[in-house]
Order: sequence, then structure tokens, then C-alpha cells
Amino acid sequence: MLNSAALNSNIPLIPQRADPFIYRHTDGFYYFTASVPAYDGIELRRARQLEDLATAQTVMVWRKPEQGPYSELIWAPEIHFHQGSWYVYFAAAPSRAIKDNLFQHRMYVIRATGDNPLTAAWEFVGQVDTGIDTFCLDATTFYHQDKLYYLWAQKGPGITGNSNLYIAEMASPVAIKGTPVLLTKPELDWEIRGFWVNEGPAVLKGHGKIFISYSASATDENYCMGLLCADDNADVLNPASWHKAQQPVFQTDASVKMFGPGHNSFTTLADGTDVLVYHCRQYTEIEGDPLWNPDRHTFVKTIQWDQDGMPRFGKPGQP
Repeated sequence: MLNSAALNSNIPLIPQRADPFIYRHTDGFYYFTASVPAYDGIELRRARQLEDLATAQTVMVWRKPEQGPYSELIWAPEIHFHQGSWYVYFAAAPSRAIKDNLFQHRMYVIRATGDNPLTAAWEFVGQVDTGIDTFCLDATTFYHQDKLYYLWAQKGPGITGNSNLYIAEMASPVAIKGTPVLLTKPELDWEIRGFWVNEGPAVLKGHGKIFISYSASATDENYCMGLLCADDNADVLNPASWHKAQQPVFQTDASVKMFGPGHNSFTTLADGTDVLVYHCRQYTEIEGDPLWNPDRHTFVKTIQWDQDGMPRFGKPGQP
């Protein structure tokens, strides 16, 4: 069991790392990546124990170019292992984004082979084209019924708001096939505070069900997590398979100064216990543009399951 003050508490596991992603590989290592405060590249670290990620060596395995379509605001990387190779999916904006319009991101992927992705040679593969040429970000991948799926957030043509969640089967680890399927859009009152947002999807399986958590609203204290649920045998490409929780499942708790928890991922302890990985701020008085505020920290907490086979995330910073 994890022996760390950071577990189930309001002590960050890793300070100043937003959009955290932790992947536990078959080699026994935990691999960590996240948005770095400068948004200038892809940073990886690894450790045998989850708590040791806090002090593990960091390696910048890829840096953004000075100019071009993917040269600014490197957001929300995720590391995955598919078909014998490592992949990092991330969002990036063109050079003009800083001065013209921040929300111009598209999704890209880099690839490497070798046992250790921190020492491997990474190559830039290119854009993951969804067939919709609009702002998109926060891609994740997962296997279900022996098929690989791509799950992401994107601004939908003709749909009010900043981003919705879409899913598609993958033709390969770097390309989707078929037409993207809309799973959820921001429509409930807690999804449209500040911005109309559904983003940051993550997949969790258990008790005969498959879940998609996601984040909603602006990235201040209004940021919170929602949940979609489907039967494990259902067609995940059918929107009717998914039930959407009508209330947030994880949200601000001012009593312990944990504000805007979200953009999560999931991992497990060695004994199989499910762990929620998320970022959170510990104050609300942000000076200047919140985009450049570095104090979204990485936290971890264990997940409980109720008698109906539903995950219970509890409150941020508390058991």
C-alpha cells in the first residue's frame, strides 16, 4: 500500500503540474506526464512506487518548435503503450495563438520504441485528424472488447460552447477510423459556469461497467468532474449506451481549500486499488491570466466502490 502523506490528503504529490496523467505499465513502473507551467514541451518521469514520482528525475523528451502549427501551448499530454511502441498524445496551438486566439489547438502525437521511454528517441508523427477542423484537445486512448478507441474533447460545429466529448475507433495508434461520435455536450448548470466545457476524459472500468469521467466549466473554482456510465458489454460507439450523471461527482471543497479539482486520470496501486489522479488549486485569488498561473497541483486519492458497482470519488483532499 502507498505510504505517502500525499495519498488522500490536500498535500500535492507533485506541485505545479496540471492535467496529470499516470500510467502503470507492465514493467512495474509508473509513468507520469502533465502540462508543465511553460507549456513548452513533453516531460516524463517514472518510478517503481507511486509516491516516488514526487522526487523522480524529469526528462523533457520533446520540445515544441519555435514556429509553426504546433509551436505554442503544449497542453495535457498522455503517455500510452500500443503495439510495442510508446505514444504521447497532446494538444498544441499554432504560433499566432498567443496573440490572436488561444483556442486554436489541434491534437498531435509523438512515438518512441524501447523499454524506457525516458531514454528512447522520440519522433514527431503528426496530427491526429478527427475530420472536424475545430479547436480540440485532451485526447486519451483505451482498449475495449479488443478494440482501440480514441476519446477527446472538441468544439462541435453548430453546438454552443467550447468543447464536447467525442469517441471513435482507431485504425492505428495514430489515426481514427469512421465518423466521430458525440457522447456528451455541456448543458447542465454545473457544466457551463464561466465556459461551456466538457473536456479531460478518462476511462475507468470495474464491476461490469465502463466509466468516462470528464471535467466541466471554467478552470477556476467552478471546475468539477462529471461521469458517464455504460454496461461493459454495451456498444461504446452508441451514445444511447451511456448514462450521464446529473450532478458533479467531484468538486470544490472550500473547507480544506481545494478548488476546481479536475482533469483527472486513473491508475492502480500494486494491490489493485483504484486511484484517482487529478489537479487542484489551493486558493482562488489568481492574479493575472489564470492560464499562466502555475499552481494547479497534482493530487492522488483512492477510489471507493459502492454496493451498486459505482465509483465514489469522495471529496478532494480527504479520504
